[in-house]
Amino acid sequence: MLDIIKVIILGIIEGITEWLPVSSTGHLILAGDLLKPSMSDGFMEMFNVVIQLGAIIAVLVLYFHKLNPFSKLKNQREKMLTWQIWIKVAIATVPAAIIGLLFDDIIDRIFYRPSVVAVMLVVYGILFIIIENRNAGKKPVVTNISQLSIKMLIIIGFFQVLALIPGTSRSGATILGALIIGISRATAAEFTFFLAIPVMFGASFLKIIKYGFNFTLGQVGLLLLGCLVAFGVSIFAIKFLMSYIKKNDFKVFGYYRIILGALILLSMLAKFIIG
Repeated sequence: MLDIIKVIILGIIEGITEWLPVSSTGHLILAGDLLKPSMSDGFMEMFNVVIQLGAIIAVLVLYFHKLNPFSKLKNQREKMLTWQIWIKVAIATVPAAIIGLLFDDIIDRIFYRPSVVAVMLVVYGILFIIIENRNAGKKPVVTNISQLSIKMLIIIGFFQVLALIPGTSRSGATILGALIIGISRATAAEFTFFLAIPVMFGASFLKIIKYGFNFTLGQVGLLLLGCLVAFGVSIFAIKFLMSYIKKNDFKVFGYYRIILGALILLSMLAKFIIG
């Protein structure tokens, strides 16, 4: 029963933090260290990735019409534009797919720890504030996904590579990259949602393969529960973010990242001094 409660909490954390630029993986690592479910480190590492499938399904549900190129409600031009979205997602996915496949084990071994999460939270928090201050009063160059050039897609794709380091935030890195090259907040956020679909399905599949499909019935139940909770919470988180950025910038998330990262570093320093 205790593990069920912990998984529900982790699902809530995933659903909220996956779409806000604050690092879902970072929060799950930290929460996992605090909650300490009675599951192996290998299972928890896989769980923290696979639980993201619930969040992804929320995107597919909310944007089903926009992402469906076979919709009978769309004319030929609208269907063509929908295919263009998927092609652009595929192009922007390439860098992270290549780097992730080649260096997944190395990245996990070197960076999968609270100290790295804390530093990345602070660094990208500062960058969000700097970029938003720089963009203040400027008119975005791109206000629609259809306007994204191949060059822009590749740049966004390489920013997504940075998110392989825990604490960076996949949505945070891609949104930040998009803001730097003049893409509007709403377009940056929406494209980030779509970009997550192939990336997270691929990452989840790889983690399950690495784990070896050696699931007990209880573990399968916990995974499904985590995904279900993440799905429900993600619906609200996505709607909140899209509503919020219509009138606000991302600086509040930058401040949050800095404060959380600083608290983690101070906590680690206190433990080191105490011994």
